[in-house]
Amino acid sequence: MSDKEIILTQDGLKKLEEELENLKSVKRREVAERIKVAIGYGDISENSEYEDAKNEQAFIEGRIITLEKMLRNARIINNDEIDTDTVSIGSTVTVEDLEFGDTMEYAIVGSAESDPLQNKISNESPVGKAILGKTKGTIVDVSVPAGIIQYKIVDIKK
Repeated sequence: MSDKEIILTQDGLKKLEEELENLKSVKRREVAERIKVAIGYGDISENSEYEDAKNEQAFIEGRIITLEKMLRNARIINNDEIDTDTVSIGSTVTVEDLEFGDTMEYAIVGSAESDPLQNKISNESPVGKAILGKTKGTIVDVSVPAGIIQYKIVDIKK
């Protein structure tokens, strides 16, 4: 991961900080204990518990490094920076699918905290890119693998 600026909302910052703290204070200890127990089983060259614990340790340490780098390069979007006239990171946007008439509400977030299952979409996603900077009432074309979807921006709020 390069030193690319990571855009976060206050909630996103809090979640990353909590994950980092959990990895450092809880997960590190748990995996160290697993390694200690696995070493107690004897010959580590054919010890799958030891191997699993070492792999988990490597994953945890890698994730800690990634999170620390993300937090170092973070730019936090404050609520007072969010404009309700145009779509920006931090906005909650209601869009209408013009073909089917369905409405969806999306929170526009930085890529580090996107979670489509929670309707948090990245500013770098196809929908995010298409609606970023647009105003209420604008119709946008979104390029997706299945073709082009037209959305109308119905509402923008903080």
